[in-house]
Amino acid sequence: MCPAKNKFSLPVPLLAAILLLWAPASLAERGDRDKPVNLEADQVTVDDMQQISTFTGNVRLSQGSVLILGDKLVVTQDKNGFVQVTAYGNTASFRQKRDGTDGYVEGYGQRIEYDARAETLQLHLQARLKRDLDEVTGEHITYSSKTEIFQVNGSVTTPENLRPKRVRAVLQPRPKVDTPPSSAPGNNLTPAE
Repeated sequence: MCPAKNKFSLPVPLLAAILLLWAPASLAERGDRDKPVNLEADQVTVDDMQQISTFTGNVRLSQGSVLILGDKLVVTQDKNGFVQVTAYGNTASFRQKRDGTDGYVEGYGQRIEYDARAETLQLHLQARLKRDLDEVTGEHITYSSKTEIFQVNGSVTTPENLRPKRVRAVLQPRPKVDTPPSSAPGNNLTPAE
């Protein structure tokens, strides 16, 4: 285990594991997974036996349109090659271009977890998720990249906190789709002979 400073090269197994992180195409812009992974940190510790790498100090991970920023980033690979990434920070952030649109998914929280096996993004503590112009806030947000469904929870009720925090959302109306008069419901009339 040897700490490294600033920009560095990653061991091949770790680089392969990080590349697997971005494989799901439903959230990611398709070209992202073919781009190189760039990591910058003040320090890195790699534990090959446990398959855990810890990056600390102004961590910046980018790959194509993907950008994760935090104070600390922990990358874990399971025996099947799936990767889990946890970013920590006063406000850690995640951003990625959505496939097939000009929009982005952006997430913020004190802890951000990405599970490549489940294809989920979890945002914890003062969590906020923006998808294009829609925005939700709460204490815990789960976003599925497979289904593009998100679930938002306020704080957990405890004896000290009898009233949970409320969830907030701003959802933009979807643009109306103009239907040509001939195919509109109720307009299936034929001329009488």
